Amino acid sequence: MIEFYAAVSRKSVKGFSGDGWHPEQALSREQALKMFTSSPAYAAFEEKDKGSIEVGKLADLTVLSKDIMKIPEPEILSTECTMTVIGGDIVFEKQP
Repeated sequence: MIEFYAAVSRKSVKGFSGDGWHPEQALSREQALKMFTSSPAYAAFEEKDKGSIEVGKLADLTVLSKDIMKIPEPEILSTECTMTVIGGDIVFEKQP
């Protein structure tokens, strides 16, 4: 979440944004999501199997506690992983 937050806000986890943070380089949430999903799959020549949720692709995904595409930027940092699925198998599930 730290990396996603930094990509879209161009701020530190404490909200600092000064010299070197380059706010003009902030990504949209859609661009940041692609940077962490379909772009790495493409770079690894695995875009036919990974990088997006589609029929026929591996079910590798993470379920988050909040919708990071819609919540206020500071809330991104408190978003938690509630489930991780790899190859269709649940490998992590947060206990209540």
